[in-house]
Amino acid sequence: MVYVSKACLLLFITICSSTSSHANVICEDLPDDICSFSISASGKRCVLETEVRQTGGVDYRCRGSEVDVDGTMANYIETDECVNACGVDRRSIGISSDALLDPGFAVKLCTPECLEDCPNIADLYFNLVAAEGSHLPDLCAARRNNPHRSMFEILSSGEALGTFSGELSEAPTDAPAFSPVGV
Repeated sequence: MVYVSKACLLLFITICSSTSSHANVICEDLPDDICSFSISASGKRCVLETEVRQTGGVDYRCRGSEVDVDGTMANYIETDECVNACGVDRRSIGISSDALLDPGFAVKLCTPECLEDCPNIADLYFNLVAAEGSHLPDLCAARRNNPHRSMFEILSSGEALGTFSGELSEAPTDAPAFSPVGV
């Protein structure tokens, strides 16, 4: 009986010590392939950045951003399942809403598998879309209602805000023509 108790205690100590050694996510210590969509122990989003070497090559580095995340998501490395479900790229540089312009990405982001099962990615894009003046669930609904329109059209039309009721024309008639400068 004493042998079983000691074995259980040893197993418990081993599990606790191995878990605690990986518990504090520090962005600067993460490898490039898991940096994006990770959250540090301090609750900051990790971002992959590039540095140009003097020899002309490019190095990738993981850094902590100034973007705070809800405290319940601190110390988090995104799962491969969510990366695949949401269509994000772990090699994404920085934090940007540019991916929303890719129709394939928008389709995957708006799936229940992503929005309901991947709170980290959903939270990130919810906030990015909000910074653009829209609401992600409304944006996804507008995308489902008219899948042939680009996310750019939906974002710029105000449809994701529920304020747009008509279709966009090919080009505004009162827009000035583009003319190159310094020809």
